Amino acid sequence: MDSKIFICGFDEAGRGPLAGPVTAGAVILPEDFPIEILNDSKKLSPKKRAEAEKVIKEKALWGIGIIDHKKIDEINILKSSLLAMKIAYEELLKKLPDFFEKHGIKSEDTVIEGITDGTFCPDVKIKCRAEPKADAKYPAVMAASIIAKEERDRIMTEYDALYPEYGYKKHKGYPTPAHKKICRELGPSPIQRLTFKY
Repeated sequence: MDSKIFICGFDEAGRGPLAGPVTAGAVILPEDFPIEILNDSKKLSPKKRAEAEKVIKEKALWGIGIIDHKKIDEINILKSSLLAMKIAYEELLKKLPDFFEKHGIKSEDTVIEGITDGTFCPDVKIKCRAEPKADAKYPAVMAASIIAKEERDRIMTEYDALYPEYGYKKHKGYPTPAHKKICRELGPSPIQRLTFKY
């Protein structure tokens, strides 16, 4: 009997910003998941993205990884993104037995393979391939993109309450002219990535 292959999608949010963490999602979708609600997170409205995140967290197997600005400065953004994906996968694995039981799946009859958006794969113990624009092609990667984006936006909104003068709720730490201007005027905020130019 051939093993059933489950695709674990990986994606991150927050490689480009000048402040805050990078987050990553890892998601395995069940066969009955309503994939029509998915898309690349950047192509969904905030409302649609929030609705999709709710369904993903209710129906799918998922994990989130978060690497803060200090670690990003220490090891660089690429390594931080891949580390966040690895952590997300480890969180997903903790829920795997319950997921299999819920769907009547025998673990010995399954194989998990990974697809990550971009050109690098995280250090996970499964066969994994990297593909640019995967977040526009594969539902599991779209789902990972959505939960990573939603998680990071929530974190940046919380930081906005702590440091309102930096406008994090609006630009989420991305290098907008307003963000760079306030950094030059006030200096870096406590969550600034100091190895990034602003």
